[in-house]
Amino acid sequence: MSYNIRLDVASDGPNAWPERRDFLASQVRYHAPVVVGIQEGLPQQVAWLNEHLKDYSYVGEGRDGGDRGEYSALFYQRQRLVPVRSGTFWLSPTPEVPSKGWDAALNRICTWAEFKDRVGGHRFMVFNTHFDHVGEVARQESAELLLAAIDSLNPKDLAFVLMGDLNLEPHSAPIQHLNERLTDAFTAAPLRLGPTGTFTGFDYTRPASRRIDYIFIGNLPKTAVRAFATLSDAVDGRYPSDHFPVSATLHLRPRPKRP
Repeated sequence: MSYNIRLDVASDGPNAWPERRDFLASQVRYHAPVVVGIQEGLPQQVAWLNEHLKDYSYVGEGRDGGDRGEYSALFYQRQRLVPVRSGTFWLSPTPEVPSKGWDAALNRICTWAEFKDRVGGHRFMVFNTHFDHVGEVARQESAELLLAAIDSLNPKDLAFVLMGDLNLEPHSAPIQHLNERLTDAFTAAPLRLGPTGTFTGFDYTRPASRRIDYIFIGNLPKTAVRAFATLSDAVDGRYPSDHFPVSATLHLRPRPKRP
C-alpha cells in the first residue's frame, strides 16, 4: 500500500490530522497490507502511527535528516517480515546527504528496505518516494536517479516494488520512462477496484481527477499483480487524507536460480 497521509497542519481545520488519524489507522488495520509506504508523515504523525499500528514497525528518516521533516517511511508487519537492510537517499545530485535537487521546491527522499519473508524465506525490496510538486526537471531527474539507485542497491536482482506519490500523471514523460523498466500495477492488474484518480484535496463533492500515486513492480512478470485497489473510504463525507491510498496484491515469486 502507498499512502500519502497529508501532513499535520492546523489550517486544514476539520480535516486536520487529529480529526482523521483514528479513521486512517483503522483503514490501514482493516486492509492489513504487509507493507505500507507513507508520504508526508511528520515526526509526530509517524510516532502516532507507530504507537497505534501495533502489528507494524517502520524504517525511515525525515527528509531534512534524522527525525526532522517529512518521512517517506515504510511500515511493515513485523510478524511477517524481517528487515535485512534499509536506508534513505535524497533525490538530488548529492543523494547521500540531506539536499534539494535541481529545480525542486523542497528536499525529497526515497526510503528503501530489503525484507525477508518469515513464511517463505524469500527476499524482496521496497522503495518508497515522494516526487517534488513544483520542479519539472526534478521529477524527470528523480525518475532517472531512482532507476540507477535500484540497480545499485539491488545487485542480486531481487523482486522489488517502487511506490509513492510521484506528482505526475500516467502520460507524463517520467512515468513513461519508468514504464519502460517497470510494470505499473494499476494497468497490469486483472482485478481492479475503486476510482482511477487518487488526489481529492479533501473535496468529497467531486471525483478524484488525477492519478498521481503509484505502485510499480520490477524483476517480476506482469502476472505477479493479482489485484489493485484505490481505496475511497469515507465517513460522513470526509476522507482520512487528501489522497486515496492505493493497494496492490502481489505474488512476489523468488527469481529462478541462475544455472
